[in-house]
This record gives sequence, structure tokens and C-alpha cells, in this order.
Amino acid sequence: MSSYPALYIKKGREKSMLQQHPWIFSGALESLPEAQEGDIVRVISRDKGPIGYGFYSSRSQISCRMFAFSQKELVLEADFWHAKLAQALEIRQNWVNSPQTNAYRLIHAEGDFFPGLIADVYGPVVVLQLLIQGTERILPHIRSGLEGLGFEHIYLRTKESSRRLEDLGLESAWLGTPADTPLPILENNYIFAIDVEKGQKTGFFLDQRDNRRLLEHYAKGKKVLNAFSYSAGFSVYALGGRAQSVDSVDISAEAIALGDQNVEMNFDRPVKHRSFTEDCFEYLKKTDETYDIIVLDPPAFAKNKRAVANASRGYISLNELGLKRLRPGGMLFTFSCSGSIDRDVFRKIVFTAAAQVKRPVRILHQLTQPLDHPVNIYHPEGEYLKGLVLHAT
Repeated sequence: MSSYPALYIKKGREKSMLQQHPWIFSGALESLPEAQEGDIVRVISRDKGPIGYGFYSSRSQISCRMFAFSQKELVLEADFWHAKLAQALEIRQNWVNSPQTNAYRLIHAEGDFFPGLIADVYGPVVVLQLLIQGTERILPHIRSGLEGLGFEHIYLRTKESSRRLEDLGLESAWLGTPADTPLPILENNYIFAIDVEKGQKTGFFLDQRDNRRLLEHYAKGKKVLNAFSYSAGFSVYALGGRAQSVDSVDISAEAIALGDQNVEMNFDRPVKHRSFTEDCFEYLKKTDETYDIIVLDPPAFAKNKRAVANASRGYISLNELGLKRLRPGGMLFTFSCSGSIDRDVFRKIVFTAAAQVKRPVRILHQLTQPLDHPVNIYHPEGEYLKGLVLHAT
């Protein structure tokens, strides 16, 4: 008899679980389990028997997020969670971590078979985001596992939306010894100052690493606009690629100041960089400037499925504005990080924008998140970052 509460699946509703999709929606439950919010439950099909284990939620439409698929009974103590963390680190040591890059995503929720947890590494610091009560309940195991892997400083970064929706109790705080912030990190030998306590996301947009490198490749001699620039990641790479000039635009004065600092830290030689604290839509509407390369990397416009229609209109408008400010022969790097807008929908959005401005456009690259943000093949919802590089005549 399992020591974990049983969660029984309705007859005929277990197909996705047998195919290892990690989300179980409330409509698939035969009945509510005798479990508390965040409890580990054993998922059982009346026809097929035990399927695996997951974190239970009574507050969400996703009633269970599965982290292990096994017909066998498992011991889910500290060693089990430590092994997940160690395996993820071993993979990253081969993929990303190097003398040139010491910032990467260590745990990417379902992509690393660890739903409800994001862990980002910035040198000696790990920043955690606990997204559900299930991972909040096992935080002592997560912390001890990270400490056992040699991480000296662990910062818990709580998302207000998760606290509200999932009723999380913990607030943002250092777990143990704090680190000095902002702290410098390396990405492909560029230096960036990271504020893990107050910066956006966990402090930096690690998911754009490969796409920044691609911009560096194309930037030589070009006039570049980086819209929604945040801490000027794309701007630094463009300048490193010997761009003729770079303009960074962001509505946040704090982000602009951090971006200016990052530019200054990376270049002894004079570089032509201007920054503007301004709404990017308004900047694109009123500027007379035209550019050889424009980067559009906005925040998520669609937080859920209900917002997709409005978000699509926003993305169409933004891409129209970008294409209008692009010189003949120019390139548009355009992105969506809205998980509710899939790759096909985003491509249709950009098609609509191009058609409305009546410019011949071809796709040069189709972009996504880097390999330290893996997508579980059974959970395509994890592919949240979409990007296109367009050439406009």
C-alpha cells in the first residue's frame, strides 16, 4: 500500500498520462483525493493501474503536475530530489557552463521533469522560483541538494502571481548566506551586472543567449535598434559585433541605467550607443530614424488563453511599426515569449503585419529558447519562446 494519497483517473481519461504528459486537469479526476494542497499523490488508472507521482493542487485547473512516471512504488525522500538536481547540473556542465559563460538555467520545470521549479545559476548564486505549493513543501530538499552541489548562495525569488494564484506562503529571501548584488556574470565573455533581488525574471533573460549571439553575427556596420532593451543584452552583443551604432529603448529608467552600465563594462573603445527611457510603441510611432536591424523582444502580451486575441493585435501592431522603421534590405529580429501563443500563431501574426505594411519579407531564421531551457517532448507547452529573423526588401 502506497504511503501517498491516491489520485484516481476517470476511465478513458488516462491516455495523455500514459503518454507521459505531466499535467492532469480537474475534469480527468474520478474523485477528489484525500490530499492537501501541495501533497505528493500517486496517480492511478482504474484500468491500467499505477501511472506515477505528482504534486496535487485543489486551486488550479491543473489538479496534478506529474514529476515521475513509474508503476513501481518510489521512495520520494531527499535522495530522489537531490538526484534530479545533480542530473540537471551534469547535463549543463556539458552544454553551457564554461570559462566564457557562467550563467544558465539549471532547472526548467517540466523540461527537466521537475514541475513547479525554476532554478537559474549566476556564478556562485542560484535563484529559485517556486511556482506551486508542491515545490514549496520540498524546499528543504531542494536547498540541501543545491548546497551539496557546491552552490554557496541561494536566493528564493517569489512571483507575486504565483503567491496569489497558488497561495504560496514564502516571500523572497536569501536562504543562508547572502551574496552582494548586483553581481557580475559572464555570457560568451561579455560581462553583465545582475540584480537577482529586484531585476526582471530571475535577474536576466538567459533564454535569449543564442539569439543574442546570432545578432552579433549580423551586426557589423549596421545601425541597430534594441526595443524593450531591459539590461541591453542584445545591445552589448550588437556593439561587440562592431555595429555602426545601437539605440536601446525601454520604458523603465532602472533598466536603462543597468543597460548603460553593462555597455560601459564591456567596451574600452568608444562605442556609439544611445539609450531612451520611453514606451517602445510610442518611440516607433514618432521617430524619424530608420534602422538596418531592429530587435523586438517585448514582455509576454498573453498571460493565458483568454488574452490571446488582444495579445495578437498587440503583436501585429508592434511588428507593423518595426517593419515601417526598417531600411530596405534590413533585418527584423522579432519574438514572443507568451506561452499561450504557439509557433504557428506567432508566424501568422507576423505574416499579417508584413501583409498590412505591404513589404516583401522572407524568413531567414526560426528561433527558440536555448538548450538549457529544454522542452519535454511530451509537454510541448514548454516551448514558450518563439522568434523569427526576417529580411525585408
